[in-house]
Amino acid sequence: MNTQTSTDIRQHILDTAQIIIAGRGFTAVGLNEILQAANVPKGSFYHYFASKEAFGEALLKSYFGDYMAQLETLLSCTSSSAAQQLLSYWANWLETQATCDPKGKCLAVKLAAEVSDLSEPMRVVLRDGTERVINRLAIAVKEAVIEGSLPDTTDARGLAAMLYQLWLGASLHAKITRDRVPLEAAFETTLLLLSPASS
Repeated sequence: MNTQTSTDIRQHILDTAQIIIAGRGFTAVGLNEILQAANVPKGSFYHYFASKEAFGEALLKSYFGDYMAQLETLLSCTSSSAAQQLLSYWANWLETQATCDPKGKCLAVKLAAEVSDLSEPMRVVLRDGTERVINRLAIAVKEAVIEGSLPDTTDARGLAAMLYQLWLGASLHAKITRDRVPLEAAFETTLLLLSPASS
């Protein structure tokens, strides 16, 4: 790793930790476990992060940065309507969150209840990150209204927020039930809300 820059190593630690924490949570995972998995010397953690809380903030910022890039890709497909792009996003959510594989799991779902009462800085990153997601979804809803794939009476911001909250709740319920039924129900509701026939 001696050819890597400090920034590369820091990002490598975050990328490694994201998968581990997506599976087990923030407080259950020790720093030594993350550093061992990342193959980084144990004593070097505080060279990259001032504290575990600062590490948590950086982890969430990195996660939302990647998430927004993926969301932009999904919502910029020119071969389908804006409404279809939104449905593709939710279908992708269903498939990634219904599996047992922690890779690809939503950190907002995993960490929101756990860290929001423990760390104000991490709560703020979660708030700001989820707001960015909702804002981008609202833009996609507006695009669907403009092109006519959704009714012109649609409240873009309200629909985007409602759908995102629906899926957060469904994802939490799926964790409780350990099956995909809540996510499938969310998708059925989303189909109804994003159907041109609802006009």
